[in-house]
Amino acid sequence: MDLASPGFILFAQHGWADDNRAMLALAQALATPQAHIVAPSLGYLQTWLRIMPLIEAAEQIARQTLAQHPDLPLRIVGHSMGGLIWLELLHRHPEWWSRVHSLVLVASPVGGSDLSRLIDPIGFGVGIAADLGKTRCAIAEPIAAQIPTLIIAGDIDGGSDGTVPVACTQFANAQFLCLPGLSHAVMRNHPAVASAIQEFWTDTNRGEPLVIIPVINRLRAIEWVTDGHPRDFAKAKTLIALKDGSTLRTWRNSLGILHIYVAAPDGQCLYSGFIGWFHEKELQQTLDVIRAEEGIASA
Repeated sequence: MDLASPGFILFAQHGWADDNRAMLALAQALATPQAHIVAPSLGYLQTWLRIMPLIEAAEQIARQTLAQHPDLPLRIVGHSMGGLIWLELLHRHPEWWSRVHSLVLVASPVGGSDLSRLIDPIGFGVGIAADLGKTRCAIAEPIAAQIPTLIIAGDIDGGSDGTVPVACTQFANAQFLCLPGLSHAVMRNHPAVASAIQEFWTDTNRGEPLVIIPVINRLRAIEWVTDGHPRDFAKAKTLIALKDGSTLRTWRNSLGILHIYVAAPDGQCLYSGFIGWFHEKELQQTLDVIRAEEGIASA
């Protein structure tokens, strides 16, 4: 990077079950001598409870930092829940957007963590799972439409980094990069991640532009549909054949949980999600609307 470049504030936020050490090391690898690094530790134990106190703690730190450095632009990097915290902060503070050079989300479950949804399937409020299982695509997409945003995902098993499915990191208006072979924890501070961020800072068109097709957006908009792993896609049966050649497919696992897939005309899996027992009615209503639009009789 250009060591003579103007100064900037680099916010680097850790995620769940973590402290700031790995993200601080990543920030130090990224920063120029002129950069002001802010990599707060929000408390390992606190990350197991609820997200709101973490957002409020990060908000206070951000407010103080911005007031102390009113002329410096912001570069934001968040790992996992750290990325979600910053999405919430930017949603609260659109007045900050003009100061943000870029936003990088590393392995952040923006579409909702499948593991969290399995822990808290009907929204009882089981610790941090209640917060991480929710989708934040609706707040992420307008942010990414105004702020250059890079999504970095890892893939160690054909669909996830071992913790977060690739699909749930994705949302419209952002650039996307998948790094094969990198697990969730490793991505907190890895040379390939640092290189990707530096390249994006130089050229915010780096990565693949994400355009989410309408039928996937409709499925993801159902409150209780959670993005999942495509490992069982081959077991799914076609439910609806769309006019564009794509298909909606379903499969029910041994626990009776219904999985919904979208396949491209060539049979490639474009999307994988699931919905719990108590909320299948909501999915069925959307499928009935899709059938009607396609001129297909309801099942």
